[in-house]
Amino acid sequence: MSKKVIVAGGGHGGIAAASLIARSGIDVTVYEKNSREAMGYDWTDIFAPDSLKDIGIAMPSEELYEYKTDMTFYSTDEKSPIYQDTPDDEKEIKMERRDIYNMLIENAEKYGVKFEFEQNILQPLTEGTRVVGIKTDKGEFFADLVIDACGCMSPIRMNLPKNFRVQKAPVKNEKFYIYRAFFNKVPETVAEDKYKVCMLPEGKSGIGWVASEDKYTDLLIGRFEPFDETEARRTAEYFRSKNPTLGSEILRGGDFVQIPVRQPLSVMVCDGYAAIGDSAFMTVPIIGSGIANSFRAAKILSETVIADVDGEYSGKTLWAYQYRFFKEYGAGLAPLAIVKLLLAKLTPEKLNYIFEKGILTSKEMTITAKSTGIWDFFHFSPDLPKRGIAIVKDKALLKEIIWVAKKMASVITVCAKIPKKYDRASVFAWAWKYDQLFR
Repeated sequence: MSKKVIVAGGGHGGIAAASLIARSGIDVTVYEKNSREAMGYDWTDIFAPDSLKDIGIAMPSEELYEYKTDMTFYSTDEKSPIYQDTPDDEKEIKMERRDIYNMLIENAEKYGVKFEFEQNILQPLTEGTRVVGIKTDKGEFFADLVIDACGCMSPIRMNLPKNFRVQKAPVKNEKFYIYRAFFNKVPETVAEDKYKVCMLPEGKSGIGWVASEDKYTDLLIGRFEPFDETEARRTAEYFRSKNPTLGSEILRGGDFVQIPVRQPLSVMVCDGYAAIGDSAFMTVPIIGSGIANSFRAAKILSETVIADVDGEYSGKTLWAYQYRFFKEYGAGLAPLAIVKLLLAKLTPEKLNYIFEKGILTSKEMTITAKSTGIWDFFHFSPDLPKRGIAIVKDKALLKEIIWVAKKMASVITVCAKIPKKYDRASVFAWAWKYDQLFR
């Protein structure tokens, strides 16, 4: 009997996995809440181009992308900027999100993937300990495997029964509330820094960026707490007062979204179910970029599904996907979530001190969407003793750094002990230890 796979949601990783799985002859259907024309926010995305190789897609034509400009980072007082210096072989590309979706969907359809648009996904369908399908506003649909690509606040993941032991939702400081809009560029103005990233702007927990392009200025506001359009407009005025290129007319965008900035999901598979992309919290925790990791995961998941020749698609057979993802990527991403927890706790004064004393340098701030682990963030350098002395002089900061070091060591140890074989008791015990490290 032929097997059927449902991809719930049109996330990048889900569509990529769909095309790879469909190549093997498996029946795959993607259910997506938006129309085909409305796929993707009206903005650009940045990702590592080499991740396209993982999903068997060639580089897009040159008119569809450009290489990302290096960022300049500022702390709250904006007195001690840190400049990125990305090597040429690590530069990311910037594409319109809708062009990325066009590329993914056309590739998937080429291999026989079917798309059902304008299907608002409500919840999973389950029998016992198995996911057997999805319920949308158009009806119930059954499959042998459901791949959850619905995103950070997935209605599939959030409505799984408690005994599945899959974390339902991010907790405090594990997701960013984002507002992003492209404003007109004020004529005859020049940006001192073309891509300016402000940390703890106005002393508020979060970030903002102002990227000055030829025809527009890209504004992003990100916070750990929700905010509304009134607050977004007020904050835009704050950035406008400091960035002369930022006009007041919104040309495109103006969307509010939520993205995970946390460690990968501790249990991302069970009988008939696998999570991918933002549904499995696969972003780089510090910068929130997840497209490249979603593509990498799609390759692993498709190989796992295809290798299950009996079509069991159980927690036992799907565990190879999670195990490989953690070994290759997740074990490096998880410690970065501890660094993110520290950044979320820092006061503006502490952050200013870190920038002023050079405790963070260009090397650390050049972490990109190509980064796959903690060692992409921490670098040994000749000035390390000087940086260490600056930390020791601030006792409170030293205490926080020691806390981070201990936590990261524990995370690295626990990640290394992820069970190689699936057994519900051992997997759940490991997941509990892993989750507790981030509380």
